[in-house]
Amino acid sequence: MNTLKNAPWLVDLATELPANLRLQRLVGGLRAHFCCGAVALLRLEEDHLLPVVVDGLVSESLGRRFAVQQHPRLAALLARDEVTCFDHDSQLPDPYDGLLDALVGEPLPVHDCMGVALRVDGRPWGVLTLDALETGTFDATARAELADCAVHVEAAVRMTRLEQENRALSRAGSLHGGDADDEPALRAALDDSEILGHSQALAQLLQEMKLVATSDLPVLLLGETGVGKELFARLLHRHSPRAARPLVHVNCAALPESLAESELFGHRRGAFSGAVTDRPGRFEAAEGGTLFLDEVGELPLPVQAKLLRALQNGEIQRLGADAPRRVDVRVVAATNRHLRDLVAAGSFRADLYHRLSVYPVPIPPLREREGDVLLLAGRFLEQNRARLGLRSLRLSGEAQAALCRYHWPGNIRELEHVISRAALKALSRGARRSDIVTLEPAVLDLDALQGPGLAPPAPPPDAALAAPAASGTLREVVEACQRQCVGDALARHKGNWARAARALDLDPSNLHKLARRLGIKNQRN
Repeated sequence: MNTLKNAPWLVDLATELPANLRLQRLVGGLRAHFCCGAVALLRLEEDHLLPVVVDGLVSESLGRRFAVQQHPRLAALLARDEVTCFDHDSQLPDPYDGLLDALVGEPLPVHDCMGVALRVDGRPWGVLTLDALETGTFDATARAELADCAVHVEAAVRMTRLEQENRALSRAGSLHGGDADDEPALRAALDDSEILGHSQALAQLLQEMKLVATSDLPVLLLGETGVGKELFARLLHRHSPRAARPLVHVNCAALPESLAESELFGHRRGAFSGAVTDRPGRFEAAEGGTLFLDEVGELPLPVQAKLLRALQNGEIQRLGADAPRRVDVRVVAATNRHLRDLVAAGSFRADLYHRLSVYPVPIPPLREREGDVLLLAGRFLEQNRARLGLRSLRLSGEAQAALCRYHWPGNIRELEHVISRAALKALSRGARRSDIVTLEPAVLDLDALQGPGLAPPAPPPDAALAAPAASGTLREVVEACQRQCVGDALARHKGNWARAARALDLDPSNLHKLARRLGIKNQRN
C-alpha cells in the first residue's frame, strides 16, 4: 500500500477544480491507494443514501437509491463514529453484490469491505465505502489509514457544499433583491435528485428550466408520454420564488366535463345538484404557489374560456357566484398532444394556446438522452430489489447493451415497466431471492415490444448530412440536400415541426418557410 503523503488526490483538494471532478479524483485515488475493487461516496438524504461518485462500480449504480433500513451494512456504518469492517464471512448482505465493474458477466464472489460515516459541520452527511475482491485486503493498517482519509474526504465534501451554497445564495439574492437567507431557494439549489441523468440534452434542459423558474411566466411542457413532465413541473416550482407555497396538480384528462369547472374554480352552495356547501377550487388551493395542469389539451372549451380569464386578469369566479375573486397563481401546463392541431380543429382556443405557451419547453425523449438509460435502470433495479425482497438485482452486460439499443417509445415509464416485469419473470423462472439475480435480454423481452407501429431507431447523426444523388445546377443540388435534411428531421421527430426545427438549429417559423419553398407538404400550422 502506498503512503498517503503527497498523494495526488490529496493535492487536488487544494486545487480549484469542478466539484464533481474533485470528488471523482478523490475516490479514484482512494481505490488505487487501498488496492480495492470499488470505492463509493454516498450522501444521506432523509432515510436514503444516494451515490455521488463511484469508482469500480457499474455505471447504473449511480442511479440507485439505497434505503438505509434495507441495507444493514450501510445502517451499521451510519450508526458508528469509527471505521467499520465486514469480513468475508459476514452474514450481512452487501449492497454492491453483483455491481462491481470488473464482474459484469458473473456474480460477485465473497469479498471484504470497510467504510466510515462522514460528518460535515457536526451533522451526518453520508458514508464512504470500500469493497475488495480478495479476502483479507483490509488489515489493521488499512483501517487506520481510512480513518485518516475520512478527514480529507469530509474536507472535500465541505468545500463542495460551500461552493453549492454560494451559488444558491447568489441566485437567492438575485431573486429577492439581495435577501440571501432565503431557505426555500437554498434547498431547491441543493436538491435535484428526482430528475436523474448526465446527458447533455438533460443538462441543457435543466439549466433552461432553472432560469425560467425564476420568472412568473406561464410554461408549457411539451413531450411524449412517459418523459416525466410532472417531475419537471415540480422542478420549476421548487426553483421558483413560490417554492414555499403549494404546488397543486390537476390531471385535466381525468376531470369529467360536467365537474371540470367546479374542480378548477370552485362552486357556491346550491350551484348544482349535490353542491351542499361552498367549495374552493384548485386555483384557490394553489394561492401564492403553482398550478400544474397536466394534459391541458383535454379541457372542455367552456372551461378554457374561464382559464383564459384567470391567466389574463388573475381572476376566477366560483360556479354559481356573482363576483370574481383575485388569485395569485403561476400556471404550468403540460401536454403530449400537438395543440396547434387542436386549435386548427376547433377543439382548443387559439388565444388560450398563446397564453399558455409564453415559454414552451420541449422535453427530450429518452432515446435522445444518450447515457441516461442505465442510470435510470439502476434506480428501477434497486426499487424492485427492495420491493421483491431480493439480495441483489443486476443487469448482465448483454442486457445493458439491449437497453441502450432499444428505441423507448414509452420513454422512462416504459423503462420502469420493463425492469419490473423482467424482475418478476426472473423469479418465475427459478431465481431465488437469496441469489444475485441477473437479468438477461430474454427476460427484458424488448423484441416483443418492438411492434410495427413503433418508430424505428433514429439514423446515425451523419446520415442526414450525406449528399443526395443529384445532378444539375448548384442551387438544385443544395435544395435537394436541404429537402433531405428537413425530411429526415421530421421523420426522426414523428412529424413534430418544433422538435425538428430545434434539431436543425432553426427557428420554427423559418423551418416552415423553408419547407414551403422546398415544396414539402403536410405542414402542421
